[in-house]
Amino acid sequence: MDQLKPALIVLVLLSLVTGVAYPLIVTGIAQAVFPSQANGSLILRDGKPVGSSLIGQPFDDPGYFWGRLSATAPFAYNAGASSGSNLGPINPALHAAAKGRIDALREADPGNQAPVPVDLVTASGSGLDPDISPAAAFYQVPRVARARHLNEERVRELVHTHVRHRQLGLLGEPRVNVLRLNLALDGMTPG
Repeated sequence: MDQLKPALIVLVLLSLVTGVAYPLIVTGIAQAVFPSQANGSLILRDGKPVGSSLIGQPFDDPGYFWGRLSATAPFAYNAGASSGSNLGPINPALHAAAKGRIDALREADPGNQAPVPVDLVTASGSGLDPDISPAAAFYQVPRVARARHLNEERVRELVHTHVRHRQLGLLGEPRVNVLRLNLALDGMTPG
């Protein structure tokens, strides 16, 4: 009994500190300093969330920019099942999937003979990548402009304005968030 009372007191105190106080303090700091990130980096349209800037969205309509392939199951961009395809570079299934995606891109835009950027035919490590390379976005400009009856140069300029450059000039790669780009595209009028 001499050891049980102090053990229970320590258990209750540590539970309050680590289970209540610490999470409340960290949540409060996050909400004060980084409110957007603390709330999921949500993208709002007319005050309603339409997605997150951190999780890709499935787009397959020719009038939208398409993101990277998603290897998640049972549906694409399933944030509850983040995973890569785990297919190695010599796996025939990887080659077949890439060839299928190239064929789909060529079928959607038969006049486009430019080399297909690699990020349009391979899945990301998480299967949830929300971004594509600027090359992948610019590759899709003719198809999107034609499907939406827009001037190609206007669409190209829209892509250019959505390119996010390296952080601090050296971290990461230039990228384009597909959801943000498609939402901006929805705001364009034909012509």
